[in-house]
Amino acid sequence: MAAERYCVPVDVHHSSPNSMRINRMLRMSRRDVLLAGMGAAVASVTAQAAEPQPAVSSDVTEAAQFLTLSLRLTDRETLSPAIGSALYARIVQAVPERKAQISQLYTLMRQSHFESAQELAIAAEKAAPAFKDVIHDIMTGWYRGVADQKVVVYRSALMFDITKDAVYPKTYATGGPFYWTSKPPEVPLPTGAPGLSPSKFVVEPT
Repeated sequence: MAAERYCVPVDVHHSSPNSMRINRMLRMSRRDVLLAGMGAAVASVTAQAAEPQPAVSSDVTEAAQFLTLSLRLTDRETLSPAIGSALYARIVQAVPERKAQISQLYTLMRQSHFESAQELAIAAEKAAPAFKDVIHDIMTGWYRGVADQKVVVYRSALMFDITKDAVYPKTYATGGPFYWTSKPPEVPLPTGAPGLSPSKFVVEPT
């Protein structure tokens, strides 16, 4: 059987050099296309690997330490990272030295295994009396939602979480007419002992 021969189309002889070049480009083999695609993919991955990774902001790290410290001081398993970041920013803005003090308090907590907030508070005040005010600022922020004399969070403040089954946050009436006349459920009294020494009572303006 005679071998097949490739015959150049008649119209090619009448084509311009530019048209012939375009025809050759269109007849690129599938193998060349695959090799070109694989090469581009490898180049893309290599370029991405060579790009420097963004450094973790120190503010993010400090906010994470503040949240971990807050979990121990509130004896809770979860707290809102968004609220924690907002409180931390306000606290260090109001008192710049709080930034270093919170870091030192975090280091103290990591150096020893404290079973409760009370143990940490007692050890912190013994280590440095200034830690007492730091703890006050942190607890005021989480439970009252206030930092730097400004309301950072209201409805999600932990003071409402404690009595949410008995007292509604004072935003709007969430019950029917005269709902406040019904007797609220009993709330057990706290049994824990204070961890910090007594502070001077301050009457805040209303």
